[in-house]
Amino acid sequence: MNFAIFYLTATIATLSTAMVIFNRNAVHALLYLIVSLLSVAVIFYQYGAPFAAALEVIVYAGAIMVLMVFVIMMLNQGEAAVAQESRWLQPRSWIGPAILSAVLLVQLIWLLGGDGGEGSPNSVGPKEVGIALFSRYILAVELASMLLLAGLVGAFHLARQRKTDGGEVEHAD
Repeated sequence: MNFAIFYLTATIATLSTAMVIFNRNAVHALLYLIVSLLSVAVIFYQYGAPFAAALEVIVYAGAIMVLMVFVIMMLNQGEAAVAQESRWLQPRSWIGPAILSAVLLVQLIWLLGGDGGEGSPNSVGPKEVGIALFSRYILAVELASMLLLAGLVGAFHLARQRKTDGGEVEHAD
């Protein structure tokens, strides 16, 4: 394992996670969260767990992005939200996450070109991940699924609209 790549990736994960915590803009925080999850996937790959790295990218980075898009759509705030979203989508808001993602891409290409940890004696495949998830970690898997379900129900409740007697639409509080 190349420690320089590991420490650079860990630094990117730490910095982007700090940006998620301290960023006031939800879209910017989401972009930094995705960079953080991608850097954790690179670390998984480097440690010889390519399946866990793929799951990290597909499930967390992909699913969180789609979930956030659905939440933003469900919580339609009207014309003010559209104007704010257009300000958020300016190219300068993508500079930080783009630089960190480019560094991660270079690292991943370098790892794929070399040994990278895949095929090592400690390589973890899908069978081992499945056995671990549904034996030792079944309680954590079930608790995570309940937490996601509670978040979905909460988002639906926040976005629910009620019709008044006059036919006007009123947001539920």
